Amino acid sequence: MRVLMITAVWPTPAHPERAPFVVRQVEFLRRAGVTVEVVHLDGRGQPSRYAQRWREMRTLIAGAHYDVVHAQWGQSALAALPKAAPLVITFRGSDLEGIVGANGRHCLSSRVLTRLSRLAARWADEIIVVSDRLAQRLPGHLSHVIPSGLDLELFAPRPRAEARLHLGLRSDRRYVLFAASPTNPVKRHALAVRAVQALNDDTVELLVVDRATPATMPIYMSACDALLLTSAHEGSPNVVKEALACNLPVVAVDVGDVRQRLESIAGCVVCADDKFETIASGLRHVLASTQPIAGRAAVAGLDERLLTQRVIEIYGQAMARSSRRSRPDGR
Repeated sequence: MRVLMITAVWPTPAHPERAPFVVRQVEFLRRAGVTVEVVHLDGRGQPSRYAQRWREMRTLIAGAHYDVVHAQWGQSALAALPKAAPLVITFRGSDLEGIVGANGRHCLSSRVLTRLSRLAARWADEIIVVSDRLAQRLPGHLSHVIPSGLDLELFAPRPRAEARLHLGLRSDRRYVLFAASPTNPVKRHALAVRAVQALNDDTVELLVVDRATPATMPIYMSACDALLLTSAHEGSPNVVKEALACNLPVVAVDVGDVRQRLESIAGCVVCADDKFETIASGLRHVLASTQPIAGRAAVAGLDERLLTQRVIEIYGQAMARSSRRSRPDGR
């Protein structure tokens, strides 16, 4: 099977840490025997740039045969239209939820991209969403809910003292991990800072980790006492699942599939609202506990090897659906 994967986000020399979940999916598909060619559709949120990349993609697709085109994020699918191969779209969050600007509001280009993403869904042979909440954003469409998977060999618990020694962190501090760029308005770094400050505890420190590689992130997770997620919106936040795989307690606002992931795990907190006082209360509760969480067992079903087989099955379904549509009788 030969697959062209078009993705709106991909690592670059300046940002090698971007989209590790997409990189991981490509890696595991290739391990499973699928030939995957990746094209980075870097539109930078600007419709005019997507139009330019669309013309480039049409030339590429016309010159090669692919069994399936798999678009990561809805806006990427525009480059595959009109279709020359069965189309699978994975919606990951911002493509349906929108992109929040520095002022905390959705900008015009964000609204355009979400509408274009919903339009692209009409042409998909199969649709994947990373959470049930995103499926609700596509009424009238049948979707497969497949969260981004985990490399459970990489994301595994390590001794805390060893991890802190490796990173040069202090042994007399309690670290709350904020694993996102503080300049990304969606992640609401200021809210995380305010929640930690509200603890009024000099032994607790917010540790901001922006550009850690996939190999380094499990070390940070093993070194910390809690993960804090304060995002305005998410699809299926991978950092939460990765933290659970490392048995790191999580305090998070109720976005994406966070409640589904955390509500049954003792020692984790899904906040009732996104007020800094509520988040601080959740942190206080988690940091006071000395009991380990059973996070790793809760995400065992997200092993990337298992989810890769589901994606390959969906590729087959897309090919079959496209073939039926091309027949005169539609059967």
